[in-house]
This record gives sequence, C-alpha cells and structure tokens, in this order.
Amino acid sequence: MIPQSTTAILSLSVTFIFAAWLADSETHYHEFVVQSTPIKRLCTSRSILTVNGQFPGPTIEVRDGDSLVIKVINRALYNVTIHWHGIRQRGTQWADGPEYVTQCPIQPGAAYTYRFSIQNQDGTLWWHAHSRWIRATIYGALVIYPKLGVPYPFQNHPDKDFPVILGEWWDTDILGIMRQALFSGAAPNVSDAYTINGQPGDFYRCSSLDTATFYVDAGDTVLLRIINAALNQQLFFTVANHMLTVVGADAAYNKPFTTRVIMVGPGQTTNVLLTADQPPARYYMATRAYATAQGAPFDNTTATAILEYNSIPCHSRKGSSYTPILPRLPPYNDTATVASFTSQFRSLSSSDAQIPTDIDENLFITVGLGFYNCIPSPTCQGPNATRFASSMNNVSFVLPRRASLLQAYYQSIPGVYTTDFPPVPPIQFDYTGNVPRALWQPVRGTKLYKLKYGSKVQVVFQDTGIFSTEDHPIHLHGHQFYVVGQGFGNFNPSRDSTNFNLNDPPERNTIGVPVGGWAAIRFVADNPGVWLMHCHIDAHLTWGLAMAFLVDNGPGLLQSVDRPPLDLPQC
Repeated sequence: MIPQSTTAILSLSVTFIFAAWLADSETHYHEFVVQSTPIKRLCTSRSILTVNGQFPGPTIEVRDGDSLVIKVINRALYNVTIHWHGIRQRGTQWADGPEYVTQCPIQPGAAYTYRFSIQNQDGTLWWHAHSRWIRATIYGALVIYPKLGVPYPFQNHPDKDFPVILGEWWDTDILGIMRQALFSGAAPNVSDAYTINGQPGDFYRCSSLDTATFYVDAGDTVLLRIINAALNQQLFFTVANHMLTVVGADAAYNKPFTTRVIMVGPGQTTNVLLTADQPPARYYMATRAYATAQGAPFDNTTATAILEYNSIPCHSRKGSSYTPILPRLPPYNDTATVASFTSQFRSLSSSDAQIPTDIDENLFITVGLGFYNCIPSPTCQGPNATRFASSMNNVSFVLPRRASLLQAYYQSIPGVYTTDFPPVPPIQFDYTGNVPRALWQPVRGTKLYKLKYGSKVQVVFQDTGIFSTEDHPIHLHGHQFYVVGQGFGNFNPSRDSTNFNLNDPPERNTIGVPVGGWAAIRFVADNPGVWLMHCHIDAHLTWGLAMAFLVDNGPGLLQSVDRPPLDLPQC
C-alpha cells in the first residue's frame, strides 16, 4: 500500500503537471462561414464556395497541445462538412468530418461546431470540405508549431515560414462537372489551371498581376509548408536555382535530405527548408502534373509563384532584367524521379518509432479502376461503352444516406453497413498485367473491416491495371502509419517482406501507391470509431475507391467512442 503522504505527493505532482500543461496550451475559437463568393480567375468572374469569403480559406495556426473550437455555419445552397486532414481525433471522433462516415452533412442554413485537440502532433496539416467535390475551393492550411520551448528538430531555425497551397481551378462549376461525370459514366473534365495559394501565375491569361509572391532577405532560411489541395492531380514542385531540404511530411519529421524537385500527392503535405543564397533576383516557384494513367487526359499547364529577394531595387522589379528565372520541371510521367524522391524518406530516430512487429491483422488490398457494363446511351460514355468504377478488393464503396457510419455503430442502427470487407481480393491474378474480365466489374457495398482495439495492422496496397496502372494517394483517417515498404510490379510476400524497413520507416497519413506497384503500411488500431480509408483523388473516391475500418472500443476509460455532441447534424 502506498503511504498516505506519498499519495498526497503524487496527487500534487499530477495536479502540478496538469496545471503546467494547461498553462502552455491555448484554446482557439474560429467561425467558418461557408458561402458563395465571386472570384475572378482566367479573365472570368464567377461564384465559388468559400470559407469567410477567402480563397484559399483561412490559415489556422496552433501549437501542439492546443485545442480548437470551430463553428461552421453553412450559408451555401449545398450540404457541407469539414475534415481536419491528419488530425487523429482521439476522443473526438465526431469531429473528423467526412460526410456520412462520422457525421451527416451540415445542411444549408444550419451549423455545427467541431471541437478537438492537437495531441503530440506538429508540422503541417490542412483542412478541407469532405462533401462531394466542393473541396475544390474550400480548403486551407493547418499549421502546428512545436510546444513553447520545444525547438524544431532540424539545425537551421527558419527566419520565414510560408504555407504554399497547390490547387486546381475550373472555369465552370465544379459540382456541375461532377454531376456530368456521374451522369455520363465518363471521366470528368480536367482542370483549366493549377494554382499556388489560389493564383494561377504568369503563364495563364489575365493572371500575372495577381501572381503569389513570397518575399525573402538574402541569407534567410525559409520554411515552405507545401500542401497539395488539388482535387484530382499529383503535382511536381520546385523553385528555380534553389535546393530544397525536406524535413517533414504529413506532420511527421524525417531525416533531412536535399532535392531540386518534390512530388506531392493530393492530401499530402511536405515541409522543406530553402536557403536564400542566390543572387538577389526573382525566382519562379512552379508546379505541374505528375500523371501516370496511360491514355487519360490531364491538365498539362504550369502554375507559378515568385520567390523575390527584398534587396532588389523597387524601381527595377518590373524591368526585363528582373524577369523571374524559370526552373526545370520533370516530364509529366517521370516515375523514376518520383521513386527516387519517395525512397529518401526516413523517420528521425528508430528509438522513437513504435513500429508494429507482431502483426494481428494482415490485409492485402487491390486498388484501381474498373468498369460497369451498360447499354450504350448518354449514361454509358466510359471506355468501350461502359461506366467508370473503382474499388478496393473488388468492392466499390457506397456511402450510406439515412445515418452516418459512426452513428449507426454507436446507436446500433441495423442495415447501414456490414463488417465483411474482404481482407484479400476474391482471386489472385496478375495485378499489374492481364486482369480477368470477371474482376473488371466490382460489386457495390458499404463493407467495413472490424479491428479489435490495440490490433497491430499491416496493409499492403496493390495497384492494378484494369483500365491503366496509376499512382493512388491513399489516406487513412484517425491514424498515422509507418510506410515499411514500396516497390514496383506485383507484391511478393516471401521476397518483398524481407526487405521491409522496420528500423526507421517514415510516418504518413497519406501514401502514394506507386504506378504499377505496391506499398505496405503498419499501424496500431488504438483509436476507436469508424475511420475512412480512401484514394484522395476525388474522382476515384466518388467511383468507390474506399473502405472503412471499424475499431472496437478498448477496455480503458478513455478508449471508447464518446457520446455524440448535441449539435451533431442529422441526416
């Protein structure tokens, strides 16, 4: 038995530690008004959905340990939800945001308040709408600084710190494009421009006066927080004449490495340090497509921003001698450059990593596009008179409508979902080669995979070639995972598993499954609730490239899904 005096000391110690934690943390209150706002791009003014009239939306800045209370008021004509991409939401599962997964959407005229805390995370994340395709214009940066007194884990402390948000722009209504694609069964129209912080840049019509500009002083160490908010496109990014030192991705630090170009998939973030060590001038930042699907159309334009040294004389900044210097970008299909870049990611310290080793659940999941057979008609305009589909393990995911998945789980509502998502594809085949016609057409279903609390999970994603092999950025909600292996071709368990990196694998929340290849991740299912896992190319998600994990409650007091908030939207 612990002596009474010792118990009192322990109690005082816990109280002191908790009080110290509260003293260093802060609660941030925000109001997000979703509304229609006229925005002019590419010579044309049209109304788009925004938050608080801003495009991109407001940047949220917090520290690790802080809490957020964000009231979202929907003054638009469409349902909306907001997802806080990469926040684990431990204990606040109802705040994750994907519509019909953890909540029903916020209907026009209604409001919902998201409440959550930042727990042992710092770096760059972002927020975006998670309702249909309206995240094309509703997104913003979520910057998490280290706790007060905690330094960055890299040598050079940044003098300047800039979010750099990459996006896509359409000249026409994005929901109209989505509806047309769903009606016709064909691929959606590609974007008309890429953007950097909402601006297309100098190479597009009527755009050069508003090109985003980042001002630096000679000798500065600059932290660029690069976010790919594009709806459907992986993107290369570079800065003319400057090397980029990669120090983090998806709010996890990595061993620094230097490169001239990075590739960021939709949903991913990458933190890089840039040293302003070049002759004072104006240098282009540039982004353009990394496109891997054979025969698929894509936007082949290039967006630019400007890195400008403050020491340039003001009267000379528009002169021909200060025309920005243009960088070289890789060819659109340069998979070798992408593979070289991604292979360099390593976690900071193997001693800090808690990599699952004794695996309890081992899933092998095929990902890719397929087709639904149909009678030739205006609704059957996919390849060879079909309709596009997509799936995981030949199951095309269907969102419910009468209740969210988390609500159905918490309230034991029958008939909303099943827990029979297959852990392996229905048959083995040459995944990246000749695919049996029986697998061209997936089955539709709302199938979840059930995990016990604390399970150690391995998932191997395998790209397939029904329509075309393609790079797929797969995002897992509610968890951070370790990327223990990646490769090309068909995954071979006996050969490839022996080469897994179990020493210092990178942590991510969104992993690019290589074109014609595979990726292996591991995580601990220590967050009860229903967590969506999906391709972050929204066209693929709409066609069904998703599934969800149902993580059971644990035995502890803080290991269960809490009751829903009173203002949780109803379906």
